[in-house]
Amino acid sequence: MRLSLNGLGPSQAPSSRPAFAFAVEARYHQFMPALWKQYIASDPEILRGKPRLIGTRIPVGLVLGYLADGKTAPDILAEFPDLTLEHISACLDYARELTEFEAVV
Repeated sequence: MRLSLNGLGPSQAPSSRPAFAFAVEARYHQFMPALWKQYIASDPEILRGKPRLIGTRIPVGLVLGYLADGKTAPDILAEFPDLTLEHISACLDYARELTEFEAVV
């Protein structure tokens, strides 16, 4: 099974498509390293402890909000030239890990 945000697999994406897309593989639920930890930090002295991209004052929630609003990675990179595709990917990886949290009752 392969699912892509833009409906095309990575090898099928035309050049006019945004450079950023991610796919879900059938083996998605296997162990995935938390790569977001290299890019995201939380410090009570900065942005009141909100998760932010390291070396910036850009909160993760802001990047996720842009993505939820339909902005593409190139749109976000144009708005925030200090960011990279890795930063955007880290925000998505962070959100993915938060959704997999299980509370034991």
